[in-house]
Amino acid sequence: MFQYEYKSIQDLVKLTQQYQTTLADIIIRHEMEQAEKSEGEIRQLMEERIVVFHESVQAGLNDTDRSVSGLVGGDAARVQQHPAIFLGSLANKALSYAVAIAEANAKMFKIVACPTAGSCGIVPAVLLAVAEERHIGKKEQGEAMFIAAGVGAVVSHKATVAGAVGGCQAECGSAAAMAAAVAAYLCGGTTTQILHAFALCMKNTLGLACDPVAGLVEVPCVKRNGCYAVLALTAAEMALAGIESVIPPDEVIEAMGEIGRLMPVALKETSEGGLAQTETGKAIAARLEKAMNA
Repeated sequence: MFQYEYKSIQDLVKLTQQYQTTLADIIIRHEMEQAEKSEGEIRQLMEERIVVFHESVQAGLNDTDRSVSGLVGGDAARVQQHPAIFLGSLANKALSYAVAIAEANAKMFKIVACPTAGSCGIVPAVLLAVAEERHIGKKEQGEAMFIAAGVGAVVSHKATVAGAVGGCQAECGSAAAMAAAVAAYLCGGTTTQILHAFALCMKNTLGLACDPVAGLVEVPCVKRNGCYAVLALTAAEMALAGIESVIPPDEVIEAMGEIGRLMPVALKETSEGGLAQTETGKAIAARLEKAMNA
């Protein structure tokens, strides 16, 4: 049994209280035990992943060509170039970055699946947007990502982060909740505020179907990344204002897992329901299948 083992959000809270330290520190110590590496090595590995975040954003923004399917591409640049009407600069940046990374994924560029490829834009976009707008250094960015990893690991243990198992609530929902925790931490939130940001965000993604058109991680996945990056910021804003989730984080995770089990198979990445089975969705699938067999 590892000294810093945890399987729930409450376990994490108890460990911070037991050792009188931060959430990030507990998760870093856990990673050190699991990987048998020094703190410096663990932090370096996370910094390397953040470098990939930056590369993915630039790849998505700079390459405005359409994907092979023709379904996505160039929209991140459109958002970035369009003067924001409703969103502030930070939220608009998070939106454009999330779409950029998801577009990069659709074009087979390098990304970090955090927690999945289908939701790859949400956490990095929120991290980078908040860090850039608030001039936050690499060390704090790394610690924010350890918090995201820690709460994400709990979700994976108690429920799932796979769309094929729990629908998109498990993919984009988990990613958004992780991103909300990141944003709350980077803005000076307490452990309680960080975890309530996570819970507030996740419970507002419950029931989200995974319904990729033509079986591709493009429609609605790319735009969904952008929308849920902004939702993460909304949840963090509420938590930082002192709003708490009536349902505790662990119970929200358990509810997500239960909803995933109850969800029809047609709404769990099979493309047999939802947007994939609209007239337009079916026409796109038929067109792409014809092109592949030509």
